[in-house]
Amino acid sequence: MKQVEVAVIGTGWCGGIRAETLSKSALVDKLHICEIRPDRLEEVRKLTNPATATLDYQDIVRNPDISVVYICTTPEGTHYPIARDCLKAGKHVLLEKPIAMEFWEADELIKIARDNGLKFTIGYSQRFNPKIAYAKKKIADGTLGRVVNIMVSRHLSRNLGKKIASRVRLSPAAMESTHDLDFVFWMLEPAKPVRVYSQGAYGYMKDINGSYDTMWTTVTMDNGVLVVIGGGWNLPPSYPNFCATWIEITGTEGALFLDDTHRDKWLNTVDEGTRFPMSTMPGEQVDHVFAGQMGPETIHFLECVLRDRPVMVPPEHARMVMECYRAADLSAEIGEPVDLPLSNRSLALLADMTEANKRNAE
Repeated sequence: MKQVEVAVIGTGWCGGIRAETLSKSALVDKLHICEIRPDRLEEVRKLTNPATATLDYQDIVRNPDISVVYICTTPEGTHYPIARDCLKAGKHVLLEKPIAMEFWEADELIKIARDNGLKFTIGYSQRFNPKIAYAKKKIADGTLGRVVNIMVSRHLSRNLGKKIASRVRLSPAAMESTHDLDFVFWMLEPAKPVRVYSQGAYGYMKDINGSYDTMWTTVTMDNGVLVVIGGGWNLPPSYPNFCATWIEITGTEGALFLDDTHRDKWLNTVDEGTRFPMSTMPGEQVDHVFAGQMGPETIHFLECVLRDRPVMVPPEHARMVMECYRAADLSAEIGEPVDLPLSNRSLALLADMTEANKRNAE
C-alpha cells in the first residue's frame, strides 16, 4: 500500500479533527503537526503521536519528505501566506475556507498550484454530508426535473458564533453561508451566479465584532434558478444545538426538503437540560466512528493525491464562491443588487469597505 507523509498546520478545532483522523489512517506513513500554542501542540501530540511537532510552520515547508499539508490556521488572514509557501515547496494542500481574504491572493494560489501540477482544494466539508450528496444526485438524475428554486436556512448557536466572529471581521455570508453557496453551486453545475442581493440585520453580534446577526442573500443563476440563503449565528445560549439547517429544493417535477437540524438525537441531563449531540458542522469522533463530514473529507483528499484523482472542490470554484459572498457583503452595505463578475466599481467599493473596517478595528 502506498503511503505518504502528511502535515497539519494549525491544530485547533478543525485541525485537531484532521490530525486525529490522519493519525489513524493506513495511508499515512508519518504525521507531522504544527501549532503556535505550546499547550495545544502538546495536547494534540499526545493524542496523535506524530513524527514531529513544531511551533514554526516553516519546519513543515522545509521538510522535503512531507508531500501533503492540511492548513487549518486562524485567523483567516494567515491562509494565504502559509498556503503560498507550502505550494511553492511542492506540497499538495487542503486549505480551510476561506480560500483567501483578497481576490489577488486566491488567484496567485490557484496559479502556483496549476503551474506546479499540485492538488489544491478548499475545505467545504458539507459536500460530504450524505443529505447534500443525495440532493446533488436527485438533481443530476432528473428526479426533480428542472430546478426552480433552492432555499437554505442555517443558524449557529450564539456561543459558537461569538467564537468565530471575535477572531476576524467576516460576515455571516463569508463564514457560514459560504458553505451553502458552495454546495448549492455544486448541485446546479454548470450554471453560474450572475446577480446577488443581500440584506443583514444587526443584533447581539454588533457589539462583538460589528457584524450582522444574520444575512439573507438571493442569488440569480444564469439559467434562471433562484437561490436564497440565510445564515446567522445568534441562537440563544439555551438552544440545544450547535448548528441547525433547513433546505428546500423545488423543481418542475418534484421537491426535496432536507431537515439537517440534528433533532433526531436528544440527550437530557440534570445539569444541562436537553441537548442535541453531534450537531456541529465539522462533526466529531465518537469512539470508533466519525459522526460528521470532516473525517471522510480529510481522507478523501489524501486518496485524491495518492490515486491522482480530481479534488472534490476545485480552487476555481472556491474563488467563485468567494466572489459571491463578497458581492453579498457589498450588496448589504449599499442596499442594491450586485452583478457578477464584479465590476471595477464594485471592486473599488469593496476595497473602500475593507479599509473602513480596518480603521474601525484600530
